[in-house]
Amino acid sequence: MSNANDTIKQERFEYGMKVLSRIDGEVGERVVDSLADISPELGHQVAAWAFGDMYARPELAPRDRQLVTLGILTALGGCEPQLEVHINAALNVGLTPTEITEALLHAAVYCGIPKSLNATFVAKKVFGERGLLPVSGADSLDRDVMSN
Repeated sequence: MSNANDTIKQERFEYGMKVLSRIDGEVGERVVDSLADISPELGHQVAAWAFGDMYARPELAPRDRQLVTLGILTALGGCEPQLEVHINAALNVGLTPTEITEALLHAAVYCGIPKSLNATFVAKKVFGERGLLPVSGADSLDRDVMSN
């Protein structure tokens, strides 16, 4: 790679890391750092592409992107470590525990109860670590969908 390409690659990585840090905090940084000795290019792509190019797009708010991410990771199944990161991120961008658990409950309709259960138990772990249990539902806004 030429020096100009190296500079562009580094700038994209640094910008992506800023976005990742703002959304995921230290947890996201640790994910990228954990790839340094096995696949530094994957770490670069997570920061530069996933966060710098995709996550930073202004067409969806970060909280909306997190709802989409939680639904997809729940539907995929087997993504519990990533769900842990993104449940923390969802809280970081303003989703409430009730909104998160409601999204995971709603996912059960489309991807099944076992996957919804697995995701909900990850949320329980995260909420417990952050002192957010029990989730009562009192943190949600008006739940009357007919009033909208």
